[in-house]
Amino acid sequence: MKAIQWIYTIYAALIFISLMMLLGLFVLVPLLVSPKGGKISFFFIRIWAKVWSFCSGIRYKIEGREHIQANTPYIYIFNHRSFIDAPVIPIAIPQEIRAIGKKELSKVPFFGLFLSRVAVWVDRKSPESRKKSVQKLLEILQKDISVVVAPEGTRNDSDETLLPFQRGAFRISVETGVPILPMAVIGADKIMKRGSILLKPGVVQIYFSAPIDPKAYQSTNDYNGLMEKSFNRLEAMILTHE
Repeated sequence: MKAIQWIYTIYAALIFISLMMLLGLFVLVPLLVSPKGGKISFFFIRIWAKVWSFCSGIRYKIEGREHIQANTPYIYIFNHRSFIDAPVIPIAIPQEIRAIGKKELSKVPFFGLFLSRVAVWVDRKSPESRKKSVQKLLEILQKDISVVVAPEGTRNDSDETLLPFQRGAFRISVETGVPILPMAVIGADKIMKRGSILLKPGVVQIYFSAPIDPKAYQSTNDYNGLMEKSFNRLEAMILTHE
């Protein structure tokens, strides 16, 4: 059984690399030519993610997209339990987005180059790096582009539903008035289990809730209150659908 899983994983990796080589320039060039090239780039990123998922036997069930208004920027928050979350995000979110990424990924040959155009790199061990990433996210939101944040700060390898949240995303929300939009990702950790690089086919379920308006927290700069409400909302979504 493990041998078959290894073969499947190598197959999926080869498909991913082939698509990267085929579509990489279509992702990279529009963003190099113009800051407004993101919509074109994300069209090809979604093709990349969808074709790879189809060929790898990974399917998606998405509910709650009616809560997303196309021309409204959001701060999406999600529960991060698997590396498979990477293709989930562009498939599930029907907007141009930017995401926080671990600095280590920027060093991956070719892949890091492509991601560098749509990701904000952060060294999670460095307070200065986290501060700079918050500033970059503010600049992105000012351009009416949505951002995606894993507020747990790292992949959740524990048995807890969620790890404690870091407050950066919620401070940004309070300061800018951009709504928080929780996104529960269910089943990704069954496709790639914790502590393993092996894949298997399966279904990932994604649920969006109604956005959380930060206005009620702005008069007192109550980042923690918004963070607590967002934590409770996302936790309830996960427990309801798991």
